[in-house]
Amino acid sequence: MKQNTVESGYFCRKLADMSRGYIRLSWITLVLIYLVILAGSIVRTTGSGMGCPDWPKCFDQIVPPTAEDQLPEGYKETYSGYRKKKIDKFANLLDKIGFSETANALRNDDSLLVEEDFNVARTWTEYGNRLVGFLAGNGVLILFIWTLIRYRRNRTLLALTFINLVLMGFEGWFGSIVVATNLLPWTITLHMLFALVIVGIQFKIIRLAKKQAGTNTAGIKVDSKFKYLFYFSLFLTFTQIILGAQVRQEVDFLVQDGIDRAYWVDSMEGDFLFHRSFSWLLLGINVLLLWMNRKSNYGIPAIKYFVGLVVVLFITGVLFSYAGMPAIIQPLHLLVASLLLGIQFYALRYFEYQRESLIR
Repeated sequence: MKQNTVESGYFCRKLADMSRGYIRLSWITLVLIYLVILAGSIVRTTGSGMGCPDWPKCFDQIVPPTAEDQLPEGYKETYSGYRKKKIDKFANLLDKIGFSETANALRNDDSLLVEEDFNVARTWTEYGNRLVGFLAGNGVLILFIWTLIRYRRNRTLLALTFINLVLMGFEGWFGSIVVATNLLPWTITLHMLFALVIVGIQFKIIRLAKKQAGTNTAGIKVDSKFKYLFYFSLFLTFTQIILGAQVRQEVDFLVQDGIDRAYWVDSMEGDFLFHRSFSWLLLGINVLLLWMNRKSNYGIPAIKYFVGLVVVLFITGVLFSYAGMPAIIQPLHLLVASLLLGIQFYALRYFEYQRESLIR
């Protein structure tokens, strides 16, 4: 009997160890996903998106070249031909799902087939982006396999890790479409949208993993007004990021038209002004949440981080407007916005625990 008790205790400790390892891997994977978002923003800001004209290799090499004499002979014509074939396939797919106008625009846009001259800095910047993406993808894959082997009885956790694996695979494929279409702005925006979905699901995975490991925090009973205001704040953050992606899309068109960076703000129209004005509402909502959190003693520590991150967004936004949109600020602005959305996703756990405590 004593031996069985010892064996049972050992098994419980082993399960707890596995849970801690699983949670640790979940956090590491999340950090890698954020690094992909940051790297993608740096690639876009530096104009390095076409640093590697093919995918998944770079100039048909696992390790990209460092000098022009290492490039394949006639690479511009070769990769232009590959791109045309991929564009035609993607256009056929768009035709089938009802986007014939967009498909025809892709087929008839000869500028998509123009190859850039080799630039070693841009090539290695894009290669770094792909390397981080590879690491994040493997993190998602290992997490799914671990869940399948160890925690498959938790159907929700298994489904979410599988969905994120599928989405990461989709992002990899769609990344090749972004390259094939020569960085069409709307494809980059869609690429970013799916990245945010992956972030949200990863935070949900972490919350479920901590629940299974028995590391839940105590339930917090909050007023319904506070809860729905919180949901509204999360919606506003998501909307702001999408609007920011649209602003960046406008910038891409200005770059194509050869307009100097110093004149970007003056040349932009509704999306930028709406995005800038909308930020005041986001700040006001989060300040109100902070006040309600303190007044009612809810004790949700994440709220103060919301306000701090929104303030950072304001500062970087001011630099955008009045400092000629410096390139170094753009990746920081996107990273902070993504972190804000992620922390809001994670803070939803307080309401989940509240529901559990009410059920009990």
